[in-house]
Amino acid sequence: MSSIQLKRGASDKSLSPVDQQAKEDIAQEAETGKVYRANYCDKLGRPVLVMRPGLQNTNSPVGQIKYLVYCIENAIMNLVQDQEQMVWLVDFQGWAMTSISVKVTRETARILQDHYPERLGIGILYNPPKIFESFWTIVKPFLETKTYKKMKFVYSDDPKSLKVIEEIFDLDKLDVAFGGRNPAGFNLEVYARQMKDDDSKRMNFHGSGCSSPFYHSSSLSESQQHESTDLDRDSNASDEGRL
Repeated sequence: MSSIQLKRGASDKSLSPVDQQAKEDIAQEAETGKVYRANYCDKLGRPVLVMRPGLQNTNSPVGQIKYLVYCIENAIMNLVQDQEQMVWLVDFQGWAMTSISVKVTRETARILQDHYPERLGIGILYNPPKIFESFWTIVKPFLETKTYKKMKFVYSDDPKSLKVIEEIFDLDKLDVAFGGRNPAGFNLEVYARQMKDDDSKRMNFHGSGCSSPFYHSSSLSESQQHESTDLDRDSNASDEGRL
């Protein structure tokens, strides 16, 4: 069982085996901090999803997509009033192309654009390596123009591009990994408590018969499940469709 797995309390007793397995799967995906909601927002009050693809720790694309959906929906559930978008911060430290499937990337982009249109305010690609340019050239056609234009390349050795960071974030709150002054970084225990709080919010929404104006079920819908059915098989595919 994952080290982040929370003890089952009274609220968990009604979980079906499938629901409990989903919680354990999410716990495993969350362990390394490859995707998580930061404990700070940008200057506009938008929640921030930090992504570190170099910390990938599982082999199931379907599981990875489900966890990304879980994180996106937790961010949506925590939106402040009059705010409908979030910020993505992508840290490329440790990133490699060796296991990236172009087909999986295409399907991921399609699911996110079909089911979460206009949720992305801006995406910051921080210190992508030179080799990423080849991958980006292939991925770019999968993105809608309005989505592509929201992606900003930022380099720690380029003062001009760093202005994007300075304009969007309070540097006292921003993680040092992105040029900020907050040394806290990712803490598994702290994030586990945050996940538990978000899960409690979700249960309260359902239990009261109400829902967040921005919230959707954290389980993939039937159509999303159908779209991602072949992804696990594709992850073990031959070099066809891979860089």
